[in-house]
Amino acid sequence: MPTSSTQSVPGLAVHAHGGNTHAEQMTPGDLAVGVLVGRACQSFDFFVFGIACVLAFPAVFFPFASQIDGVFYSFAIFALAFIARPLGSMFFLVLQRHFGLPTKLTIALFLLGMATAGTAFLPGYATFGWAAILALAVLRFGQGFALGGSWNGLASLMALKAPKNRRGWYAMLPQLSDPVGFIMAAALFAYIWASLSHQEFIDWGWRYPFFAAFAINVVSLFASLRMVVAPRYVEQLKERDLEPSPMRELVRSQGDNIALGAFAPLASYAMFHLVTIFALSWALLFTQQSVVGFLVVQIIGAFVALPCMFLSGRVANRFGRRTTLAAGGVLIAVYSGWTALLLSGGTVNSYLFIVLGYALLGFTHAQAAGAVSSNFLPEFRYCGAMITSDLGWLIGAGFAPLVALALARYAGVPYVGLYLLSGAVGTLAALWISRRSGGLPND
Repeated sequence: MPTSSTQSVPGLAVHAHGGNTHAEQMTPGDLAVGVLVGRACQSFDFFVFGIACVLAFPAVFFPFASQIDGVFYSFAIFALAFIARPLGSMFFLVLQRHFGLPTKLTIALFLLGMATAGTAFLPGYATFGWAAILALAVLRFGQGFALGGSWNGLASLMALKAPKNRRGWYAMLPQLSDPVGFIMAAALFAYIWASLSHQEFIDWGWRYPFFAAFAINVVSLFASLRMVVAPRYVEQLKERDLEPSPMRELVRSQGDNIALGAFAPLASYAMFHLVTIFALSWALLFTQQSVVGFLVVQIIGAFVALPCMFLSGRVANRFGRRTTLAAGGVLIAVYSGWTALLLSGGTVNSYLFIVLGYALLGFTHAQAAGAVSSNFLPEFRYCGAMITSDLGWLIGAGFAPLVALALARYAGVPYVGLYLLSGAVGTLAALWISRRSGGLPND
């Protein structure tokens, strides 16, 4: 008769039956690497588009408008991806149910890559007129739609498999992808901007980062597929109930959790684009600062965010993720009161706005996703974490550059601080409600 045995592996187990090794268990570290690589590629892709909205698109697609109006129009197109993302998530869930996760990911990431490459080849307004603007909007919508389909459950599985006393640390690891993606995108644009004349950059130089983004998407595709086609991964998804659930039942049963999860990271998501895309537009439109110099300062800020994210992971391990998020929300609320002084106080003050903002962003963003993954019932965890993430980015970040620039232009810089404060209030309110209702976990 075949015998069964259990061989101990750090924190996990491998079962053997009759001499045949059962699906080898993935460690949280394995999952963290997979999530980090995939999300860094997607983050690079999105930041390439965001930076181009400031440096290239106003001249290429909106030459009929003033520079600031061109940036407004570009930011409106930028927001389309965040509107499309939850729609893409729901559409690709249908594909996943019928054809499986690998097929879904292949189609989604190829669509993302084609939308990005299409932007690189897109003629400007001078050649295609309004059709060029429409095509840009369609491709941007396609990027967000495809990104919604790229959800693979790795982050949720990692959150479930992380040791209980280190959940804050493992929740932090996937979030490293966002500053890493920005560093790569900003460095590439800074190099191209410094190497070309302004006319050369507008004519063709801005297209190169989109070519690079397409190549990186191919890497992301194969890295993701390598993980999700492994029998051990498929089996663990089933064991943990990390499979698509009916959306109607999810909303009916877990609506409160979705709302709390979407608003809990609001301060972090609002801060996210204020110190990246909006800050770059502010420097270009309202100051005499060098574009390359400002991008370098933003890159330095992104590097500052990294150790702050590691610190956040350790603090969350000791005091809990909800407490860490709340502390970050309070700090961002305090920081928002200095926004006007820092932005309007000259070059040095604007640099402080970036570096301090990135430090706070790193501390809060590190736990922004970790507070939502384990709060859903097991059968709703996969779709719940996905939709919550989509809505959080839509509410907190999708329109942040557009709203902040409009406030700065028409109401004054102090109102940008009030906008950021509203995000901090939203975070603190969601955390308070969750505590009263026994919602978001603090472990």
